[in-house]
Amino acid sequence: MPLTADSANAAPSKAQRAYDWIKAQIMTQAFSPGYRLVLASIAEALGMSVVPVREAIRRLEAEGLVTFERNVGARVSMVDGEQYRYSMETLAILEGAATALSAERITAADLARARELNAAMEESLQNFDPQAFTETNHEFHRVLACRCPNERLNDLVTVEWERLNHLRSSTFSFVPERARASVNEHHHILHLIETHAPADAVERAVRQHRAATLQSYLSSRGGTDEAQRRTA
Repeated sequence: MPLTADSANAAPSKAQRAYDWIKAQIMTQAFSPGYRLVLASIAEALGMSVVPVREAIRRLEAEGLVTFERNVGARVSMVDGEQYRYSMETLAILEGAATALSAERITAADLARARELNAAMEESLQNFDPQAFTETNHEFHRVLACRCPNERLNDLVTVEWERLNHLRSSTFSFVPERARASVNEHHHILHLIETHAPADAVERAVRQHRAATLQSYLSSRGGTDEAQRRTA
């Protein structure tokens, strides 16, 4: 069916509304890890049948934000150290590629904004707030990757960012000493972009940056997470 002006401006479907609403509850942790998602209750709250709610839940399950348990039903996914590792490893690859593709298109204003954000992170080290640092850190990386022309890659990076935010609201709560090194690595990445370093150098620096944060977290956890890393 041809796309008309009316259909282009149409309100989102019920399934989309349900998806957006449930996802918002998860991302703000109004629905915390382990929270049971009762389809009938959600449908009633949204004024719709359970059919679009079920469709929304399936989409969230595909994104890793919801899991199904036998004889229980849908629940918000639990915080999982192993899944955090997988997301960080995946994000290191995807974000490295996106930043490298973005680098040659990034504007002077983008770079100024990234410098401003990194300066704010450096200043915040004096009175460290892990959650605020994490939010600023996310914005820093978003700015550096924002000019990536590959929309599919952008979508994949966004999915991993959202999954990571759910799995661990702030890595720096567990390894606050990592924050200083992170700021310094940001300076290095910015220098590479500003001096028009080869794309593979930018990609490698971003991947190593993410990998270093993951390694700090795994080392801080010791025991199970460290054993999983060695046997992976």
